Amino acid sequence: MSSAIELARGDPRLIEAIRRSRKLIGRKALIAAAVSTVPLPGIDWAADAALLSRLIPQISQEFGLAPTQIERLAPHKQERIQQAVGMVGALLVGRLVTRDLLITLAKHAGMRLTAKQATKYVPLAGQAVSAMLGYAALRALGEHHIRDCVRVAVAAQHLLPPPRSSSIGTRETE
Repeated sequence: MSSAIELARGDPRLIEAIRRSRKLIGRKALIAAAVSTVPLPGIDWAADAALLSRLIPQISQEFGLAPTQIERLAPHKQERIQQAVGMVGALLVGRLVTRDLLITLAKHAGMRLTAKQATKYVPLAGQAVSAMLGYAALRALGEHHIRDCVRVAVAAQHLLPPPRSSSIGTRETE
């Protein structure tokens, strides 16, 4: 499987969006790891869902692929992005993150999450393993979404917005 950087094909804006997204993932994954050490049933799943529901849209936004950003594009660009999403098979690109999408995403990482639940009840060592699995699961899901965003941006020939876009409320007319 190609890395996101390889998929970016040397495009400096894509590479920078990948780097910013990976920083976001790193911060959220550390939080997931910390919560995973708490030996209360289900608290880590709730925390993972909350973290993912915020992380996925933030990553999409870095690539100009958040639903609100896509809505502001000219209709032909919106269509091109939707076609690229279908072609790539990107589950979360350009969509609002709903409970159903989070469940689908959790199934994607099911083995790690199940192992994380099982290990957390073994004193100390189990909590450490649970934390590592929580960190790894969130990183893996985030990386998967980054790769999807890069594939869609490349396939749609989508120009990314400048970092921390200040063009909110404007409509691209190209």
